Amino acid sequence: MNVSMSLSLDNTKVAFAYKSNAELKRANFLFSIIQNSFIVSLATKCTPFLMKSGLPINGLIRSTIFNQFVGGETLEESARVTKQLGSYGVQVILDYGVEAKEGEENFDNVTEKIIEAVEFAATQKNVPFVSVKLTGLASLELLEKLNEAPRIRSGIHDSEADDAAWDRVKERMFAICEVANEKGIGILLDAEETWIQDPIDRLAIELMAVFNKEKVVVYNTYQLYRHDRFHFLKISHKIAQEGKFLLGAKLVRGAYMEKERLRAQKNGYDSPIHLNKALADQDFNAAAAYCIEHRDSMALILASHNQESNMLIVDLMAKNNLSKNDAHVHFSQLYGMSDPITFNMATEGYNVSKYLPFGPIQDVIPYLMRRAEENSSVNGQTNRELLLIRKELARRKSKK
Repeated sequence: MNVSMSLSLDNTKVAFAYKSNAELKRANFLFSIIQNSFIVSLATKCTPFLMKSGLPINGLIRSTIFNQFVGGETLEESARVTKQLGSYGVQVILDYGVEAKEGEENFDNVTEKIIEAVEFAATQKNVPFVSVKLTGLASLELLEKLNEAPRIRSGIHDSEADDAAWDRVKERMFAICEVANEKGIGILLDAEETWIQDPIDRLAIELMAVFNKEKVVVYNTYQLYRHDRFHFLKISHKIAQEGKFLLGAKLVRGAYMEKERLRAQKNGYDSPIHLNKALADQDFNAAAAYCIEHRDSMALILASHNQESNMLIVDLMAKNNLSKNDAHVHFSQLYGMSDPITFNMATEGYNVSKYLPFGPIQDVIPYLMRRAEENSSVNGQTNRELLLIRKELARRKSKK
């Protein structure tokens, strides 16, 4: 058995070895600010407007939240971070962080950037995956229409324009996956809001049926704060078994909780989100255990900042005599967050990565605002980040 039961996720010396004192102090300041929900709410509303106004705030954003959560504006800038993480045994999931830009030209440009990221990943030892947001390749209006209209979902389209637009979206994804398959890189299809998720799920299955015959190239993302997703994971697995292909499953808790609940309340339908965090945790851990149980026919990416969930899978790997670097089990956390989990697991030899976005500052603002809101709304997470950062700063000061 090649699983260490001495794993500790609280070793701050290991967790922050790659950060200088100045970088740690900046992170401490940033997370302290993010704790204030009023400031975060104000910044979320004002920042996109200020960016468009032409006011010189790029430098402020770059030196704070951008540097904390983003690899750089270009692949070349991100290469430095990628190399630094690799020197500590940490892998990388590259993500071109441009989303929700409309127009066929924009969609084609994003496709080219993602293919460039796949080709770059193939030259790096520690970049096994590239993430794709379908909202960067398709119109939100089209996705919502596909989600709502059963006739469109079944392949009978309301108009030739919709038909042609969806065909172009599929062509973009197939082009990305063909390059990824050839280069040996995995493609992670991100989850979105419930009102546009159905066509993404269907496309993910379609792509897996083509590219996941012998190895897992395509992964779909399951947001387990939705009360229907554990069941959907099981359905996806059944479809994969019947279609004789491997299922790729990236598990997350979810990123749109408040938005989902408000929309459900406004439109008079039942919220798709679990009533409380305990139920979401229960489903998340059960889904992760299900993936380990069926790892002969599926691959798991456990994308979690939750210590308990990560240790649960570590324990299950030990009980099932799985190697720490089992090819079908991968752990991941966002760049800029949960370093104690990532770096301690990497030191022990687990497959663990940082989700590393890159892209022009003005284009990754939606991503940055979600990170700020996430840290503001999940106080336990931010408190833990601050506690461990301050613990490391104190440890370093005591060594002087």
